[in-house]
Amino acid sequence: MVDSEELARMFKVLSVNSRVKMIDLLKGRSLCVNAIAHALDITPAAVSQHLRILRDADIVVAEKRGYFVHYRLNPARLASLSELAQNLLEMK
Repeated sequence: MVDSEELARMFKVLSVNSRVKMIDLLKGRSLCVNAIAHALDITPAAVSQHLRILRDADIVVAEKRGYFVHYRLNPARLASLSELAQNLLEMK
């Protein structure tokens, strides 16, 4: 049985183009807000708002490094979400 509430929440989080781009950027390395903002050509404030939503969904994890906070993907959470989506979309 598919956890429909969890999947609906995930798809809602991923329904915004900027968040999908952020996840793609974070695949290779951790980045701070300003680096993400520069790469996506959006304001740091907008990046922070999107990151808050991604953090609330446990898709990204924040790590404080000196004066900066770096964000990285949570591989365990992504694997779990991938499995949920796969279970929903597979044909039997």
